[in-house]
Formats: sequence, structure tokens, C-alpha cells
Amino acid sequence: MTQAISDEELHAESRRLDGAHPQDVIAWSLDRFERQRRVVVTGLQAEGVAVADMAIALDARVRVLTIDTGRLPAETYAYLDTLRAHWGRNIEVVHPERTDLERFTGENGVNPFYESVQLRLDCCHVRKVEPLERVLRDVDLWMSGLRRRQSAGRANTSPIELDHRHGGIVKLNPLAAWSGDEVRTYMRLQGLPEHPLYAHGYRSIGCAPCTRAVAPGEHARAGRWWWENGIEKECGVHATPRLVASSV
Repeated sequence: MTQAISDEELHAESRRLDGAHPQDVIAWSLDRFERQRRVVVTGLQAEGVAVADMAIALDARVRVLTIDTGRLPAETYAYLDTLRAHWGRNIEVVHPERTDLERFTGENGVNPFYESVQLRLDCCHVRKVEPLERVLRDVDLWMSGLRRRQSAGRANTSPIELDHRHGGIVKLNPLAAWSGDEVRTYMRLQGLPEHPLYAHGYRSIGCAPCTRAVAPGEHARAGRWWWENGIEKECGVHATPRLVASSV
């Protein structure tokens, strides 16, 4: 597959937009790629919602998509409806392939992710990674809410990058340089509703069985797969988790 833009254009736009406001980065992508060839992907955490809000402000019909793993907290489903009402528009929902999910749970049980890292990654792949891969086969650009300060593994995140894991399409990370406080300030100033679990001590929200609130002073992602040690807190959507000396 031919990559979505040339290396020369990528480098030129990266230099031009270095330090630009996230909305300016998004504006470039909306002008550069056709509507049906770009998509905002959000897990409905603050970062992805902020990116979607900025994109919608520039193009009311921009594609906004989330993945329903089938194991999301009830609060996430309620929040999805809250956002639909707030924006007055639809949000695409993608599901795992039924046959793949039935095969996985039939062979391994409903909650095998507590047994080993590999089974956890296999579950994430069936429920999250593969559904996203299906979507990304038909686009030239996707937007995410990744930030450099979310974890050590994300420290080098670029606002514009080539996603070689998905065939050389463009991955846009408009909030790469922002802090969590800047995201929350944007949400407040725009009057954006917040995921209800943030009020209960959650700082990183995924599937219900794999997410918990964190204690004061704990890393934001300590509530993800908290029973695991020695591997990065990643599901495989943005990166393949690497072994580390201690849990992130």
C-alpha cells in the first residue's frame, strides 16, 4: 500500500505546525484529506473527546468513531449518549467480529485476561485492535488523543506521524504536547461534559474489568491492568507493549 503522504510533505508540515495549537493541526488534516478518508477515533476519555470537539467545530460532519469492546463500564455507554446530545450528531460505534469473540471466549473463558499478559493482549486484540484495523483499512488519516506525558512509552509522540503499523496512513496526535491540565481547561472552557468516572477517581478509562480508580499520587495509568507487572500499560492500539523493569 502506498503511504498517504510523502516523507517530504510529512516533514515539511511537521516543521510548519511544530508548536501550533491543536486545532490548527486538525485544520490542516481536514483540508488535506477527504471527509470519508479521515476519522477521529476516541475511547471517550477527555483527550479524544477534546480532539473530536475541535474537529467538529471545524467540520460538523467529520467522522467520529468509538469502539464498543462489549465490556465497557455502564458509565461509558451513558456518556456516549451524553456526547451525542451535546454535539447534536451521531458517533459511529464499531464492534468486535462476533465469530472471533465467540471463538476467543469459548476457548479461554470470559475473563482470561487475569491469567496471563498474553491472554490479556489477545483479548485486547479481539475486542479493540482488530475492530480498529478494519476501520483504518479504508482511511488515509486517523486522529487520536495521545499525549507525551501520559507515559514513558508515549514521550516521543509527534503531532503528525506516519502510521506504518496500518499501511502508511497518517496518524494525527494534536494534543501531543499538551498537559492533562490543558485538556481539562479546554473541556471546561468549551462546556464539554466529562466522563462521569473521572469524578470517582478514575484517570484512565477502558474496559470495566481492566480499569479501576487510582489513589492520590498514583500514575494515571496505574488503574489499567493493575495486576500486571513488568510490561507497559498498552492494549496494542497505539503500540505493542514492551517489557519494562517495573510496571508503569
